[in-house]
Amino acid sequence: MKASTLARLGATDTRLFFRLSAYNRKKNIAILSQLLSTLGNGPLYAILGMAMWIWAGPEGKQLFYAGVLAYSFELPIYYVLKNSIKRDRPCYKIVDVVSLVTPSDKFSFPSGHTAAAFVFATTIVALYPFLAVPAYAFATLVGLSRVILGVHYPGDIVAGMVLGLASAWSALTIMAI
Repeated sequence: MKASTLARLGATDTRLFFRLSAYNRKKNIAILSQLLSTLGNGPLYAILGMAMWIWAGPEGKQLFYAGVLAYSFELPIYYVLKNSIKRDRPCYKIVDVVSLVTPSDKFSFPSGHTAAAFVFATTIVALYPFLAVPAYAFATLVGLSRVILGVHYPGDIVAGMVLGLASAWSALTIMAI
């Protein structure tokens, strides 16, 4: 990809970041974004997965194992990308941008919260298609919350979404779900 194309993509990403992160000035949106970010942090998925494994019969066990396999794909790829690309978070790179949450690390690409949310949504929807709208709405809002909170660019969210979808689809394909 040409340097000028990458520069244009970066500039567009930054412009979109400023438009979306401006919503953090609205108290209700900031609070909702913090809640979504906390819910998208990971433990919720483990708790729901275990609950499915215990109470939802064979489908629940299948969902649990598909989720474990999907996360076993997603996490190492996320870690390698994040520590290879080393894109600074907007709250560390852009003057006057303050994050409303404490990031777990310095780098933003890809969004791990978004990747995990899309793994969860895709895995759930494979077994329970009627949950598609709320599951993908939740995953999308988790990603959006990370931009509003000042810790990710929109491009990080798109990359996290792609990583989460690809990881889940791979796991579901392997398990023939």
